[in-house]
Amino acid sequence: MNKNKPTSAYWIVAIIAVLWNIMGVLAYLGQAFITDEMKALMPPEQVSIMENTPAWITAAFAMATFAGLLGSLLLLFRKKLAIPILLISLITVLIQMGYSFFATNAIEVYGIGQGLIMPIVVIVIAIFLYWWSKLQATKGII
Repeated sequence: MNKNKPTSAYWIVAIIAVLWNIMGVLAYLGQAFITDEMKALMPPEQVSIMENTPAWITAAFAMATFAGLLGSLLLLFRKKLAIPILLISLITVLIQMGYSFFATNAIEVYGIGQGLIMPIVVIVIAIFLYWWSKLQATKGII
């Protein structure tokens, strides 16, 4: 049983984590269900990256986003199960972004913002949420 009362900062971080991961799930769903009409509006280089992404990377993207959302919801409900779920999210984020950095020309195609800075932000947030969930467990919050 959780014996310590969470601070308002705990609730703010947990709510922001849920909202952030909802955006991740929506990004995944947007990519997974993209139509040919939508692809026609994109630069051909971006379509090429999407179409040549291996299924296992797409699966990592799905796992990263859905595990991130589940882990964040578990934080909101103050459950220790958030820790291993957020670890799964972190590992799959690293796999997905590692592929993007080292096996594609995403930085060239998407530019510094979307090709480099945003993936780094995603990695940093995934690391933070895993670390923060472990910290909250040591404090007896979850």
